Amino acid sequence: MAPPTDPEVVAVRPDEQLDLSRLEPWLRAHLPHSEGPLTLQQFGGGHANLTYLLRFGNSEYVLRRPPLGPIAPTAHDMRREHRVLERLGKAFPLAPQSYALCTDPAILGVDFHVMERRHGIVIRRDLPAELEGRPELNRRIGEMIVDVLADLHRVPPETVGLEELGRPEGFAQRQVEGWGRRWQAAKDQEVADVDRMLRWLEEAVPDPQVTALLHNDYKLDNVMLAAADPATPVAVLDWDMTTRGDPLMDLGYLLNFWNEAGDDPRWRQGSRMPTHHDGFPTRAEVVERYAGRTGFDLDHIAWYHVFGVFKLVVIVQQIYIRFRRGQTQDQRFAGYDERARDLARKGVTLIDAG
Repeated sequence: MAPPTDPEVVAVRPDEQLDLSRLEPWLRAHLPHSEGPLTLQQFGGGHANLTYLLRFGNSEYVLRRPPLGPIAPTAHDMRREHRVLERLGKAFPLAPQSYALCTDPAILGVDFHVMERRHGIVIRRDLPAELEGRPELNRRIGEMIVDVLADLHRVPPETVGLEELGRPEGFAQRQVEGWGRRWQAAKDQEVADVDRMLRWLEEAVPDPQVTALLHNDYKLDNVMLAAADPATPVAVLDWDMTTRGDPLMDLGYLLNFWNEAGDDPRWRQGSRMPTHHDGFPTRAEVVERYAGRTGFDLDHIAWYHVFGVFKLVVIVQQIYIRFRRGQTQDQRFAGYDERARDLARKGVTLIDAG
């Protein structure tokens, strides 16, 4: 029997196949409700980690593994993601449950984990046609995205057994240094705007107000929404970079994606989130709402915003260099070098604007 139609999944791409000869016995041994024939499809929307839909009869699971080719040592951490998703749901129900972690390289050659499947819609680069022209709904979606992030940051890590996750002392400083090293490893040419951003960030790293759980990749397309009411969240996805640290890092990264109608079109192309449509809050309103919900001081939010741009520049360049080196054949990534340069120009524009 063919698997049911699902707009989020596609046939597994030829260069991203999984060897079922070892995987299938492992899955059956470690997952509940794994009777019946196994069918495998791929979630087509991601740009880094590879995510697959597993079906055993009527039972569904999601398998997550790192991308192909060399990766940064602390990136795409499936052990971390499993640890977080095994525990976080009891205080933050939008975190799906992870059921099983595999660290045996004989199975797939990399760590991977298998987690709960949740159903909903994901808004990516554009608003779905059925959501266009609904500014009141857009306002509710935008406010919900901010509120979910604020609620995550108010979860005390010790209440979910994550009080030893990461190293929060000196977190922001290490982030600047670490992403700087990643840029050096991934760049294929010198980019003066990136160098300038990095110098500016290094000169004024702010002191954190609190230590909180950070998602570290929080944006609209990592929040699954209820199909019946897209302003209702169903799940927050992609937890492989979760840590403890300065929560404003998450907010600054979100602001980088939060486009407004008057923004340079190249910015929107480089960090596209369809918040430029009527009704969505402005970036200033996002900051105000987050401050009201958390009580945090946001006087230095501009630094975090620029760091969010810098981080995305590096991520885009890392994706591009994997494509250039032949480690992925996905043609979506062919122009990501230009996208990285456009984002770097955005960063220095924000600096010059004060």
